[in-house]
Amino acid sequence: MTELSSSIQKGDWKKEKHMPVIEAPAQVKAGELLEVKVSLGKEIAHPNTTEHHISWISLYFLPEGEKFTHQVGHFELSAHGESAAGPNEGPVYTHHGLTASLKITKSGTLQALALCNIHGLWQSSKEVKLA
Repeated sequence: MTELSSSIQKGDWKKEKHMPVIEAPAQVKAGELLEVKVSLGKEIAHPNTTEHHISWISLYFLPEGEKFTHQVGHFELSAHGESAAGPNEGPVYTHHGLTASLKITKSGTLQALALCNIHGLWQSSKEVKLA
């Protein structure tokens, strides 16, 4: 049996348009509001067309020293130019990025997972320490 983790791809976001880029402070005070931005295609633009797009992005937090990950949010990106007039003729395109606000009480790792409808699952992570 193949594990799901074996199909999750990783890479350098400066060279790979499918990598989620997590922007967040490296340090935050316990209980202080933490703003996290996740986007794709920061250095190399990812297409956002009916035929090739990012379908969703999920954000997780893994507290340091713990086994289980906590889901912060799951964000569906539903508009990719579809229309009754045909592909890429629609009036709205969802940008493949998100901003989430959260509070943490332990240091840990933010993890982002994104799904490209053609190239599969991609993951990145960023450590956040308590000040």
